[in-house]
Amino acid sequence: MNKVLVAAAAVALMTAQASAKDLKSIGLSLASMDNPYFVAMAKGATASAQKINPNVKINTLDFDYDLNKQATQIDSLIASGVDLILLNPGDPAALEPVIQRAHAAGIPVIAVDTAAKGADITITTDNRQAGEIACQYIVDKLGGKGNVIIQNGPQVSSVRERVEGCKKALANAPEIAVLSSDQNAKGSHRHGMNVMQDHLSQFAKIDAVFTINDRQAIGSDFAAQRLHRNDLIITSVDGAPDIEVALKAKNTCIHASASQDPYAIAQLAVDLGNDLLNGKKPEQDVILIAPKLVTRENVAEYKGWRAER
Repeated sequence: MNKVLVAAAAVALMTAQASAKDLKSIGLSLASMDNPYFVAMAKGATASAQKINPNVKINTLDFDYDLNKQATQIDSLIASGVDLILLNPGDPAALEPVIQRAHAAGIPVIAVDTAAKGADITITTDNRQAGEIACQYIVDKLGGKGNVIIQNGPQVSSVRERVEGCKKALANAPEIAVLSSDQNAKGSHRHGMNVMQDHLSQFAKIDAVFTINDRQAIGSDFAAQRLHRNDLIITSVDGAPDIEVALKAKNTCIHASASQDPYAIAQLAVDLGNDLLNGKKPEQDVILIAPKLVTRENVAEYKGWRAER
């Protein structure tokens, strides 16, 4: 009987060894390497991967917010035989067919920053909480009374969740009036500025603005300063390098940003992806990273995206 048990254990060990796979190459498909958020994400993935295998090959591609380009890039990564794919999806559902092709090739797919249908694991900031704490700051600063703009953005999961969280915070203050919440400033400085200019022309009294990311906040602040409306309170989400500068300068309308940690998100994605390669699945397939509110008062202690790890 003992011989049978020993033989069975040996077979199980051989099977586990056969199914285990070394992490030799990773493909990253990220929105734009002009954005410091994705630069930090690429660095985090690289740091984690090199701890697992110092000789790992990492192919980082940016799809420039072009969904067709992203699908083509992922097919290329599959064809090249990478062991793991990390992607920041340009659309939450449209990439499902190409993700299925990755699975058919035995390649795990981890979605980072936003969700992707069919991904093995999604790792993202708790975006509802990010929107909620950024807008609760507005409620507190206004004493629960005033006119607020929610400056929307591209309708990926992270943006929708940030707006939902913001609306939740504002809904608890019945004397807060939301003047607008449907204008898409496209996640950019230029469109944030343009949308803010339109709102400042349309509404005589605006007390505060929540933007879905820091780039829109910087653009909105520029528009407000140019029109001498520097009594506004602007909050956002990201904790980007530019927002650190604005918070430290204190001569802007920007008061707070709910920070993300793209470096840590990518590190965790690689670690969990390596576990998947070796047959170990996480207890949850959606993992949320808690944001922290960076304000004028605490920005000096904020480490930021570029901090050494």
